[in-house]
Amino acid sequence: MAHWVVPLAVLIAGMFMSILDTSIVNVAVATIQTELGGSTSQVQWISTAYSLVLGVVVPASAWLGNRYGLSRVYMFALAAFAIGSALCGVAWSLNSLIAFRIIQAIPGGLLPAITLTMVYRIVPRKKIGTAMGMYGLGIIFAPAIGPALGGYLVEYVNWRLVFYINVPVGIAGLIAAMVALPRFPAVKTEKFDVWGFVTVATGLVALLLAFSEGSSWGWTSYRILILMAGGLICLALFAVIELEVDHPLLDLRVFRFRMYSMSLVVMSIMMTGMFATLFYVPLFLQSALGYGALQAGLLILPQALVMGFLTPISGRLYDKIGPRWLVFTGLLIAAYGTYLLTGIGPDVTRGEIIGWMCIRSIGVGLSMMPIMTGGISALPHQLTTTGSAINTVAQRVSAALGLAALTVLATTQQADLAASRLGAVMPAQAGHMGTTGLYAVYQQIHVAVFAQSLSNVFLVTSILTLVAAFVGLTLRSGAQHHDGDAPAMME
Repeated sequence: MAHWVVPLAVLIAGMFMSILDTSIVNVAVATIQTELGGSTSQVQWISTAYSLVLGVVVPASAWLGNRYGLSRVYMFALAAFAIGSALCGVAWSLNSLIAFRIIQAIPGGLLPAITLTMVYRIVPRKKIGTAMGMYGLGIIFAPAIGPALGGYLVEYVNWRLVFYINVPVGIAGLIAAMVALPRFPAVKTEKFDVWGFVTVATGLVALLLAFSEGSSWGWTSYRILILMAGGLICLALFAVIELEVDHPLLDLRVFRFRMYSMSLVVMSIMMTGMFATLFYVPLFLQSALGYGALQAGLLILPQALVMGFLTPISGRLYDKIGPRWLVFTGLLIAAYGTYLLTGIGPDVTRGEIIGWMCIRSIGVGLSMMPIMTGGISALPHQLTTTGSAINTVAQRVSAALGLAALTVLATTQQADLAASRLGAVMPAQAGHMGTTGLYAVYQQIHVAVFAQSLSNVFLVTSILTLVAAFVGLTLRSGAQHHDGDAPAMME
């Protein structure tokens, strides 16, 4: 067995745990609200607070990894994430749970960026595609399996297990890391870029907060407009600072490499589409068709298995043919699968949902890892740590902002369609139907309108995915030249 396989498996386990937590908690929100109380807007801060802290932590991951050593930061983050999860499990009120989620998010933001950097330090360049195919199982499989696992724990055990499950996994992962991971010593670092950190953290938090609360606060309200304007100004200041200081927090020279920049564009579109599908399909199944959380989770599980099967295969193919044609072909298939989802409606069958999502997942499984690997592999080794951190930021931010933008589209369409259909139907029916009959008609219209709005969302997503497929043609074609067994990051 290659010397890098066991350390890679350890890294995958830790990263899987942190990403799983972003989706497994969502299905427990309603149950948590029932037990701990709070309004819908208040309980959503269980997820919002976690996302906001990620925006603060991830940009600092590159400096921390260099300053204290990658392996030491990884083990600290793993232990801290397990402790934060345990605290969430013992929460006695909604406020305490939100506070503990903030504590949990600090190491949760460090883990993905640190692990990605360590993969490139451990694995030889000639095997990086295969390794990233294995690594991608966590990125793809964790969000997909989360709803099914969370639904089972919520329905048949207790919502607190959603958090407690991380504790034994974290302990086992920490022991494995102490035994199997190579030691990466700390390297000499310059003074921490305080102003760069302040501006990027403030900008990301402001934008994430604006898009998270836009629906409830009003998209044209002063709070949202101020947050958006302030966030954009802070990010512009961050760019200016990073280009001027001698030792930037994130070296923006990575954007000089066209292949890396194009990979971020394609990755952002793909993450938006993936999280939109994993959010809207279970939502429609539960709120419109009356499925339970576990039923809905099980229906989207097959597509996760398809992605889990194809991702390692795409990694091996990447080593042989490069990213271009894998990305182009995969995104074409993903765009077609997303287009099929525009057929969602009140009469949709389980087989159709499973089939459409599996077609889409074939494309995602083929293209996800080649996109990420092709981009980061285009960077010289001294920029890979920064490239990994920016890649993680792009994934998280694009998923959050893209989902929020699509939600605006869905809710706007839903309101317009509902107003027109109710205005046309209700006056004609009111004269000869009782309250029960009118309510039944209202429910039918509501489901039909909800389905139509989601259909439009999937249409937009399929068009964006198609555009991303053609952007993917700018990526490298053919196997990458390498020097024997030199690590991918150090060659």
